[in-house]
Amino acid sequence: MLHKFVFHNDKLLPIENVRMSPGQAGLLNGWGLFTTLHVFDGVPFAFERHWKRLERDSLRTHCPLPFDAEKVRGDLLEVIRANRVMEGCARIYAIYNQAGHWCSNEDLPRVDLFLCSADLPAFRVPARLNLREHGRHAASPLAGVKVTSWLNNVWNFYEAQQAGFDEVVLLNERGEVAECTAANIFCVRAGRLLTPPLDSGCLEGITRSILLEICSRAGIPCAETVLKPADLFSADEVFISSTNRNLLPIGEIAGHKFANAPGRVTQSLDAAFSAYVKEYLSKQVLAAK
Repeated sequence: MLHKFVFHNDKLLPIENVRMSPGQAGLLNGWGLFTTLHVFDGVPFAFERHWKRLERDSLRTHCPLPFDAEKVRGDLLEVIRANRVMEGCARIYAIYNQAGHWCSNEDLPRVDLFLCSADLPAFRVPARLNLREHGRHAASPLAGVKVTSWLNNVWNFYEAQQAGFDEVVLLNERGEVAECTAANIFCVRAGRLLTPPLDSGCLEGITRSILLEICSRAGIPCAETVLKPADLFSADEVFISSTNRNLLPIGEIAGHKFANAPGRVTQSLDAAFSAYVKEYLSKQVLAAK
């Protein structure tokens, strides 16, 4: 559930006072960018990484991002303080208003900026995953971008939940594992951490990137490699990673069960990730002084 105060372009407003128009063609067509940040101790975690990904996706989608990063960070902190968020999540949206024929002649900015916050979603531990064939199109020029055209994700997520699962593993057109609807996926085989490469069609998740960097701290070898469903079924451990859930152990994939989730490697990486978060927060406190 969204919190009461949101930031729209240049001001903080109660959510009921924010006006959106049918003339914002990018809003109705899904031409926009977004990212979700985890808020720890009132601080938006890994803001710099999220902003860098927004800039990259802006170039790929031709959606302008005419905002100053530090100004947006300050505005996001204003939202977090107004909503009294100590731990939760926050989002940055950039909506392109000049997309296609169905634009209006209203005095709208070229791109609308929306900043908001919410509580963390509830989730089951360990989680149950289903499988979806052709859930990702790896050959698409927009594969791996985080855009507001999110129907494929929410539709697959809804169908998985209706079938009693918590999430779903999306396979690409080659039958390879790509990711889940809102999470990257990892498996452990013989003590080695494996995750699909970006050319599988998966998002370059922020938590995914951090985990690949800090594996050495936990003494765990890791690699990006092509995975098929059989590789997941025969793995020693499986977990998914996301902004809102950090590392979430998996107890089942489409009827294939994993005993004793979370496993040893998952627990070690979870501890290493928590240590990374603490280091980041400490640096933010020092930078603010």
